[in-house]
Amino acid sequence: MDQIRIDKWLWAARFFKTRSLAADAVDTGRVRVDGQRIKPARVVKEGETYDIDNGSDRWEVVVKSLSDKRGPAPVARGLYEETADSLKRREMNAEARRLHPEPGTFIRGGRPTKRDRRLIDRAGDDS
Repeated sequence: MDQIRIDKWLWAARFFKTRSLAADAVDTGRVRVDGQRIKPARVVKEGETYDIDNGSDRWEVVVKSLSDKRGPAPVARGLYEETADSLKRREMNAEARRLHPEPGTFIRGGRPTKRDRRLIDRAGDDS
């Protein structure tokens, strides 16, 4: 395989659940090469570095190999290598989310109960 579109590679590497989500991310500028926006039809080349924002995390990866088939996660991780700075930044963000969760994350769903409202108020008083 010598050519593959960026949206298809992002889907195969499991950064996005569907290819259309990957194409939308590329269209909206959440996937960049050297700080430049790209189009979904752009051809991926081995050795290129991509900045990827999939909504929950930001990745900086170097393409190691190409694939247009979506396989298991261990195989998908073999398609790229994450940079050391990106790995460190993601670990720090995960630790920050663990230590300081969003106030509404513990609410079960729907309208908050009286108990939920008290917990929200207490969480707001800490800051």
